[in-house]
Amino acid sequence: MDEMTEVRELRADVPVPDRARLAPGRARLVEAARAGERHRALWRHRGFVIVGVVAAVTAVAVTVSLLLGGAAGRQVRPAASPTASPSLRLKGVSAAEFLRRAADVLDTEPDAEVPTAKQWIYTKSMQEPLNEQAKNATGPMKAMLGPQEGWIRYDGTAMADFGLDTTGKHRKLHVTKMHLENGGEGDDRSPREMYRVLAALPAGAEQTLQTLRETNAIADTKGASQARDDYDEISVLLTADVMPPRGLASLYRALATLPGGELTDHLVETAAGRRVIALDYAREDNPKSGRSMRDQWLIDPQTYRIVGIRMIQGGKVVGGDSIVATGVVDQAGERP
Repeated sequence: MDEMTEVRELRADVPVPDRARLAPGRARLVEAARAGERHRALWRHRGFVIVGVVAAVTAVAVTVSLLLGGAAGRQVRPAASPTASPSLRLKGVSAAEFLRRAADVLDTEPDAEVPTAKQWIYTKSMQEPLNEQAKNATGPMKAMLGPQEGWIRYDGTAMADFGLDTTGKHRKLHVTKMHLENGGEGDDRSPREMYRVLAALPAGAEQTLQTLRETNAIADTKGASQARDDYDEISVLLTADVMPPRGLASLYRALATLPGGELTDHLVETAAGRRVIALDYAREDNPKSGRSMRDQWLIDPQTYRIVGIRMIQGGKVVGGDSIVATGVVDQAGERP
């Protein structure tokens, strides 16, 4: 069997995401089969992504691309978290209690330096779950299954990533021009616009929920409860590229008021090698399989920042991404 056939069949057993489960946002094409044609949904929930390889490479894999918030300047998130916070306690703790405690910690953090308009947010991530084939992959398979790197300009005028060239053998940096601000591409938003929304959120949970309902960035799902619509709005902002600590604290307090949260009572390990806190929120059952669906937010146990998201179905991880490192650089292709 050739390598590209293996890529096509790699995740053939993963269930196709249904529209209801992806209610926070529509699936987006980050890299289409045509070279250079990409579209990045920034305001919508950046859930499941269809990743295509240019020219002869036609394989498609479902994954999550999260360029998550982080300190600006040239600070970099480590590949794995240090020892968990001494005050960390998970056993017997409810999701709401944990979120309120995390919010209080975040409120004490100083705001980091905000990127300039021309700087780029760099993210390196791993697909969840880690496929056994990825460990020994070579050539195009290694590029497809190994850590993925991406860049987006803070002002939303361009994004970049490494894809395979037309030979399917070598990686090449692809830069795509965009215009995300001021509604230039529909309901997409730049990292700068997302930051401004987060920075303006009130501190209180109910006030934050009211602000999000008035903004109504995500169209309400027909027949969905208010709590479900609130969760969809919050989950969009939880994936922001640059996250002010007080803005994240506001989201956590608002999320703490919603039903359906469940905190795992021990740290879990991600494909990126981190030991993290797992916070689940139930979604609708898959209508085809009848199995329950959950979002699992991955949270650093020391900084309380989100470092990934996974989809759980039938008790198993069936999709997602976790962060290896992130930082701010001066140009696409540069690493912190």
